[in-house]
Amino acid sequence: MKKVAILGSTGSIGTQTLEIIRNNGDLAATALAAGQNVDLMEKQIREFQPRIAGMWSEEAAKELKTRVADLPVKVVCGMDGLLEICSMAECDIVVTAVVGMIGIRPTIAAIESGKTIALANKETLVTAGHIIMPLAKKMGVSILPVDSEHSAIFQCLQGRAGNDVHKILLTASGGPFRGKTKAELENMTLEDALKHPNWSMGKKVTIDSASLVNKGLEVMEAKWLFGTGLEQIQVVVHPQSIVHSAVEYEDGAVIAQLGLPDMKLPIQYALLYPERRPMPAPGMDLFQIANLTFEAPDTETFPGLKLAYRAARQGGSMPTVFNAANEIAVKLLLQKKIRFVQIPEIIEAAMNNHHAAENPNVEEILKTEAETYEFIEQEWKA
Repeated sequence: MKKVAILGSTGSIGTQTLEIIRNNGDLAATALAAGQNVDLMEKQIREFQPRIAGMWSEEAAKELKTRVADLPVKVVCGMDGLLEICSMAECDIVVTAVVGMIGIRPTIAAIESGKTIALANKETLVTAGHIIMPLAKKMGVSILPVDSEHSAIFQCLQGRAGNDVHKILLTASGGPFRGKTKAELENMTLEDALKHPNWSMGKKVTIDSASLVNKGLEVMEAKWLFGTGLEQIQVVVHPQSIVHSAVEYEDGAVIAQLGLPDMKLPIQYALLYPERRPMPAPGMDLFQIANLTFEAPDTETFPGLKLAYRAARQGGSMPTVFNAANEIAVKLLLQKKIRFVQIPEIIEAAMNNHHAAENPNVEEILKTEAETYEFIEQEWKA
């Protein structure tokens, strides 16, 4: 029996992870953690019977504790609760599906406790990859990517046999605004940005996809996950979202992973690695798909990707600024306080305002995040 802890169990990745656990009798959810959704968390606890459940706020945890008083589950809250979950003995693998930089400390705690990490939290490696990857190597812990593109790359690297990678081809759907001009983007609304053509995701990730910031974060993540230089990571716009990414080897051979857009595949692969099992989902019909197309990303119209490469090259604390500025910008867009086109403007302003620290520790990373938030709140009256 493989025991799974899920951080972010009520979100998109978390609920799909529980679907996979429901369909595989040798997987068990021994710990669940969420933000504020007490109703869904109660339902999950009653079905999956975890030993421990956490809510981010003390108020939500108090309500949950009252609701599940008839069950033998320990209810915890806040960061202390996440750290307790990640350190518990009754856990083999931790799915980190929380959104934001709150994922850093729990991931470190899980690695230090020898847990396998199923990584679905981009911010952890984007801002603290220089801490996380050496620690995982030291502790002999596997970090298995859950993101569809990084899972695809990971799958393409199986059987690598020590051969050098020439290039990683990181695919992007292009989002709902693919092909739009700068002028057209000026009129795009929040509702437009949330209409992703292929994937069903949370609001933040969907907006990040529309701005191509999501792909910039994935470039930074890939750099750490696969130990490659930035010049070896090429973003390729592939609107059908069938080729989830590919790896080009030194001899020119390109190995790609294909599949219908379905996040359950990379989640299940991470939970069961290296085993593959049948999934209750339709197979892929290449005759019906018929055409696969590929384009270069338009970094002039979508400067978020260009800014991500700049942040990654500068390194140190600059990726934290990029990530934090984007988080605040997306929050402002969701509140309809800014327009979609202002997202990269806010990110660039925050990066220009920051003097990067070379090798920040966790405290310095979180301080940089807070300073970035403060700068944007003052400049944009957030």
